[in-house]
Amino acid sequence: MRAVAAAGADWIHFDVMDNHYVPNLTIGPMVCEAIRPHVELPIDVHLMVEPVDALIPMFAKAGANVITFHPEASRHVDRSLALIRDHGCQAGLVFNPATPLDWMDHVMDRLDLVLLMSVNPGFGGQSFLPSALDKLRQARARIDRWQAATGRAILLEIDGGVKTDNIAQIRAAGADTFVAGSAIFGKPDYAKVIAELRAQIAHGESSWA
Repeated sequence: MRAVAAAGADWIHFDVMDNHYVPNLTIGPMVCEAIRPHVELPIDVHLMVEPVDALIPMFAKAGANVITFHPEASRHVDRSLALIRDHGCQAGLVFNPATPLDWMDHVMDRLDLVLLMSVNPGFGGQSFLPSALDKLRQARARIDRWQAATGRAILLEIDGGVKTDNIAQIRAAGADTFVAGSAIFGKPDYAKVIAELRAQIAHGESSWA
């Protein structure tokens, strides 16, 4: 974590999987708490768990700055978002490739971030699904309409298969926040990869509409 922060990362993305909502088992609040003293960067906790509400206070206490969850995993999406914000964190919804964006329309006032999965959640190292680009454009349009009406911005994050060879397209489709896992941690020089990703984002910026 210290190395990737020194290499120029903006956030630490923290994937939590429960072997229930997704077919994998990863890390919990204790690991987040252990990481917290080593980085000053915001920790972006992505809950791939069901149910979600019991873990929200635990991750907030462990040092999370942003907490996102999948709407299908909560009985009451509005309540879960409110719980995240009540614990002092930014709140967001995560949309799987086949999850409709309609969920977000009813809770825009509680959202700080929308995260689109460009792979099916559960495992790292998967290839980017091209259909995510059109979904990004749709989400961007929704967010822009909301911002025009309210003056409040919502981040649009993408996660899954983000690499140097596709991040320009992803930026052009409207994403402004990017999760890169194996693209960075699979390479020996973190700073070089982050610099390449930023350069490609700048290329995509010019065609973002």
